Amino acid sequence: MFGLGTGEIILILLVIIIFFGAKKIPELARGMGRGIREFKDASREVKKEIETSVQEPPTRKEDA
Repeated sequence: MFGLGTGEIILILLVIIIFFGAKKIPELARGMGRGIREFKDASREVKKEIETSVQEPPTRKEDA
């Protein structure tokens, strides 16, 4: 996993626990999850809009 050994991963986790505290970690994880979900939803919406704009024939303005 990214070229990290077991000892390095444990050290990183310990630093995170010391820095944020054990009670804050679930809250941080929830916040990250919500952010990732919002990003995915937004990217799906943009992709859908692009696909529908490509499929729709161009509208033509008629002179009156």
